[in-house]
Amino acid sequence: MAGPTGRGNSLGAALNDLLRSQVTPRHRLSSYNAKHWHAQLSQLTATHRGQQALEDAGLHVTTKTLINWLSDAEYNIRRSYRDLIHTAYENTAVVPADPLPDHIKRGQYEISGIVKTGDDERERGNRRAAPLRIDGSRGNWDAIEELWLAGELTDDDFEDHFIDDVIVEDIGEGTDGWEFPGASYSVEVR
Repeated sequence: MAGPTGRGNSLGAALNDLLRSQVTPRHRLSSYNAKHWHAQLSQLTATHRGQQALEDAGLHVTTKTLINWLSDAEYNIRRSYRDLIHTAYENTAVVPADPLPDHIKRGQYEISGIVKTGDDERERGNRRAAPLRIDGSRGNWDAIEELWLAGELTDDDFEDHFIDDVIVEDIGEGTDGWEFPGASYSVEVR
């Protein structure tokens, strides 16, 4: 039975495609695009999550003060209050990433595309050669997960860490390290 598959123009792009098909990445809510403090405050006070973000940011004012601010967009509030509102707004606008699921960290990977180690370079995952098989459960996923949760897992970073922390941990360094110099990859996890 085929498992989830990612495709891309590099190993890292295919890995990221696979991961994004399985879990939600850190992202910004498209509805959070207000620039002025008054519009941000209006949006924040409309939800419990927004009100909690204001409190977490350290904005502690009376209900009467909030009503005064909300009733007049030209109300002159201190810069420190505007900064707290902006901080709460930015924190609420970002949705954290889901953690990496166990089936990703413990999965059996099949990599198709050009694989090179030393002088040996060949197309894997076609009629002539099996895909490169990697046991993800032997890998160290900490750096990958840290970058993922921070919203900073680029294709290049994913490829580098997958090679160093997953492939090498499973099957070793190869002849002279592992390279994936092709222009098209697919990665399946089972």
